[in-house]
Amino acid sequence: MKFEVKYGLPFVEVIFTHRGIEKRVSNVLIDTGSAATLLSAEVALDLGLEPESTDVIRTMYGIGGAEFVYEKIIDCLQVDAAAARHFTIQIGAMDYGMSMNGILGTDFLLSVGMIINMRKQELYVIRS
Repeated sequence: MKFEVKYGLPFVEVIFTHRGIEKRVSNVLIDTGSAATLLSAEVALDLGLEPESTDVIRTMYGIGGAEFVYEKIIDCLQVDAAAARHFTIQIGAMDYGMSMNGILGTDFLLSVGMIINMRKQELYVIRS
């Protein structure tokens, strides 16, 4: 699958599925420096992923500082043919000074064995 480079960074479309609702989300940053996958709160609400009293609250740290996020387990997270079922994502405001709807973190990339070819601007998984 091809990814797009914006702001000098790789972005891809991701499919989030939860409780029968499937949402294609574009403008998701591929970030090997992020341990967790993050979805913007605005997009999460469209999937019915509003905060609940039982959610785990975490503090996410990055170059821009710290942000509080809440965690949800969704039915499936998919990029092209690579899918992770019952996957934990974090949800937050994502006010980072550039337009993006989410971050595809190392947790997903490792779980599906994603390979990133920067020269060809492609993502793929080798099936064994």
